[in-house]
Amino acid sequence: MMFWYDHGVSGWGWFAMSAGMILFWALIITVVVLLVRALNSPHEHTPTPAAPTPEEILRERLARGEIDEEEYRRRLTALHHGPLTKP
Repeated sequence: MMFWYDHGVSGWGWFAMSAGMILFWALIITVVVLLVRALNSPHEHTPTPAAPTPEEILRERLARGEIDEEEYRRRLTALHHGPLTKP
């Protein structure tokens, strides 16, 4: 008898509760699916390329024509034995 005077849930209340429950379970299922996918995916680690060595840089500059062969050999010798000093 106490629900006769607007103490109950109206049609919009039932709709809001139903929509809220559907959204709640959709959220829970989405989180579970994403978690399972994240845990089962292979962990791909892309290695960062190593920085080129000074010898590789010299080779590339020689190949591009920025330096000639004499300059290449002089700089390569300086890299391996230290700078040559002229008397």
